[in-house]
Amino acid sequence: MTAVASLRGAWSTLVTVCAPVTGAFSSFGIAALVVAAGAWVTGLVLGWLEVLVVAIVLTVALVAAIVFVLGRLRYDVTLTLTQSRVTVGDPAVGRLDVRNAASRPLLPSVMELPVGRGTAAFPVPRMRGGGTHEEIFRVPTRRRSVITVGPVKSVRADPLGLLRREVTWTDSQELYVHPAVKNLASSSTGLLRDLEGRATTDLTDSDISFHALREYAPGDDLRHIHWKTTARTGTLMVRQFEETRRSHLAVLLSTRAQDYADDEEFELAVSVCGSLGLQAIKEDRGVTVLVHTGSLRGDHHTRLLDDLSRVEPVHSHSKLVDLARGVGSSSASASVIAFVVGSKVTPTELRVASARLPVGVTVMAIQCVPGVSLSRHSIGEVGVLALGRLGDLPLALKKMSEA
Repeated sequence: MTAVASLRGAWSTLVTVCAPVTGAFSSFGIAALVVAAGAWVTGLVLGWLEVLVVAIVLTVALVAAIVFVLGRLRYDVTLTLTQSRVTVGDPAVGRLDVRNAASRPLLPSVMELPVGRGTAAFPVPRMRGGGTHEEIFRVPTRRRSVITVGPVKSVRADPLGLLRREVTWTDSQELYVHPAVKNLASSSTGLLRDLEGRATTDLTDSDISFHALREYAPGDDLRHIHWKTTARTGTLMVRQFEETRRSHLAVLLSTRAQDYADDEEFELAVSVCGSLGLQAIKEDRGVTVLVHTGSLRGDHHTRLLDDLSRVEPVHSHSKLVDLARGVGSSSASASVIAFVVGSKVTPTELRVASARLPVGVTVMAIQCVPGVSLSRHSIGEVGVLALGRLGDLPLALKKMSEA
């Protein structure tokens, strides 16, 4: 039993020592290993000198490849993004710091950095003990998205590609590329005329919308006594109010790919949605953003833009009317509802969708068609804006409020 245990221990040690090599074989390396083994057997059994030469050459190549990947790597690697959030088109810069944490020199290697769907490779030269190396890189931000940067991997490989050894040194990070938005001055958002909320039929003793007078009852707030009426009638009278509802904007952004002619239309729609939502948040109004896949976070401007960075058009059987049906459950308190759609949405679809909205709510639609002149028309009681560029949005909203 002692001999068996010793053999098991020796095998375990051998597997541990060889693990960096056995796990580093590429497909080409495995094929070369199989051919070399077959050439040795064939050459020795049949005595074919040519086959033995092939076996020797492949064996030498494999041994040399092992020398390239052996050795313990001791790096300290730091991945830094100067900003984790940028606007589409703005520069995004990162830095990769590599330090040799060992006291002995390390052979050259390559650091690979996945950036989105691509991979950047940075050669790291031979580094003495404690030596450092720095690389500065730029991340393309031509399109709104969430880009995964990292993790950083060191790569050692032989020139023939027989073996490839990878070691991961950092976690991945996310870079949010926010959509372009337009700052909307308060004078441009006249469509939100209900700054004090929308009145309900619920009566209350404390609010801002005066409704009527009634006789004083024990426990009423003395501050609400209407003294002029009390003096005239000889009876204590108190003010009664209508309970108001806080102004709440609901933006229904169509993410159905069939509603847009191209990606440019969709990007314009996302920017319009972000502009409307940010203005509502800035003015401390409630905002809800609905898309075909659910709702976005409208409680903070950064969280809204983060969610908009992830939005993508999807091919869906769900139509605009299905999006409108979700308003009742997710934003029943909405006082203004804005459809943001593409050029492929028909007037009939807008009319049917608006009919599914709560009664008494201000409804508008913004149809995003890059390049068209700004115009306004109506579909029933819904005002529809045709918007050709994001810079026209403040003027478009002003026209809507004046109509």
